[in-house]
Amino acid sequence: RKHGVKSIIFSSSATVYGNPAFVPITEECPKGQCTNPYGWTKSMLEQILTDIQKADPEWNVILLRYFNPIGAHKSGTIGENPNGIPNNLMPYITQVAVRQAERAGCLR
Repeated sequence: RKHGVKSIIFSSSATVYGNPAFVPITEECPKGQCTNPYGWTKSMLEQILTDIQKADPEWNVILLRYFNPIGAHKSGTIGENPNGIPNNLMPYITQVAVRQAERAGCLR
C-alpha cells in the first residue's frame, strides 16, 4: 500500500494439483488436493491472491505454476542431465542474469 503496488507475479507450483485428475495437466484440472505442506502453502497463497484480485479489480495477479523449476541432481543420475539442453526454468533465468541470453522464453 505504501508504494501503491497493485501487481504481483506469484511463483507457485504444480503441486497445487496434488495427484492430478487427468494428464496432461491443464488449468482446468482440479486444484486443492495437495499431498504435502509445500503444495498446501502454494495453494493457500494462490487463493489469498485470487481473493485480493476479486475484492479489488485494480490488482493484477499472475500465478505461475512450475512443474520443475530448478532441475536435477548435479550428477545427472536423478532428473535431467545438467550438461544437456535444460527442460526447466532456472537455467534460462541464470543465462539471462549473466547476460548469456537476452531473455527467457516460454516453456511449453
